Amino acid sequence: MAHPNLSTGPDRGDRSGLAGDTVRRILHIAAAIRHYQDVEIAALGLTPAAARALHELDPDRPLPGRDLAEQLGCDRSNVTALVDKLEQAGLVERRVDPADRRQKTLVVTDAGRRVRDRVHQVVSDSRLLDGLGTDELANLRELVWKVSDGGCPEQCGED
Repeated sequence: MAHPNLSTGPDRGDRSGLAGDTVRRILHIAAAIRHYQDVEIAALGLTPAAARALHELDPDRPLPGRDLAEQLGCDRSNVTALVDKLEQAGLVERRVDPADRRQKTLVVTDAGRRVRDRVHQVVSDSRLLDGLGTDELANLRELVWKVSDGGCPEQCGED
């Protein structure tokens, strides 16, 4: 059954109005998702930026800070501050790279692995989609994929 506000009104036949209403709804959903994520990430003692940095690190592959900065699309000085916070929390350690002793790599600690797993759960939270049936969810996924041009834009997920 169609939502009453979606099937009536002056914008129903107007493509521009319909598209505008859709974009506003998408932004509303994105804001709700971000709110839920921010609350849960704060409960882990992290900022959204620190959580994203931890999420980007592969626990099984140490990474130089400059590579993390590149992955995050931000300045190395910003990554230094994020890594300082993660290191102070015991989630990441800076270690000398055995292949190049002039360089330090970022290593996710055991505690960091656990928190990183929780961050992954938080960013994958689908509670807003609980009201959709499997077919509806599949249709929505296909439409979102189509709108995003077959994938996520280059800056997808940036803070």
